Amino acid sequence: MTATTEEACAELSSRDPVLAELLRRNGPPRWREREGGYPGLARIIIEQQLSVASANAILARVQVLTEGLSPTAVLKTEDETLRGAGLSRPKIRYLRALAENVEEGRFSFHALRDLDEAEAARELEKLLGVGRWTAAVYLLFCESRRDLWPRGDVALLAAHQSGGGAFARQEIGAFDAFAEETYAPHRGIAAHLLWSEIARIRGRSPV
Repeated sequence: MTATTEEACAELSSRDPVLAELLRRNGPPRWREREGGYPGLARIIIEQQLSVASANAILARVQVLTEGLSPTAVLKTEDETLRGAGLSRPKIRYLRALAENVEEGRFSFHALRDLDEAEAARELEKLLGVGRWTAAVYLLFCESRRDLWPRGDVALLAAHQSGGGAFARQEIGAFDAFAEETYAPHRGIAAHLLWSEIARIRGRSPV
């Protein structure tokens, strides 16, 4: 039986006093849920390495141009039009490659549902422009998987520092290793606890 969010938070708090402090501050996190499939993964690719404000502005323009991130519409839209919306050339290439894979039947989002977390992440990471962070975030947000850790996310490290964590910014690799070992099998819940702290710090609605 899968643990409830409250049960997972209680277990995580017993393992890491930083998470216990963040739970005290912010309460249990609200799970991020997003549309899956091509639009879901394309959105995460667009958001890579951008601030929330910049990503949202670019995403809104691209969605208008591509019928809500339809793979068919993406392939029909000229590069310069997408560039005018704010997409970089690499991201245009990634979105087109993904659209071609989907349209030509070389990649199936539906088939991911039959795979466990590790297998699904590996399949996603075979796609151009999809690394471990992007694969983990897709599976967390778009498929509600609960035991994945988005490696290399400096916001998670900053949130851990805010709660009293001792890992320095240059120790992101060590922090990721600690999180993957300490937080399993609730790594996704732990990530959401930390994202909630970042939302609090930045004055946004909690995750």
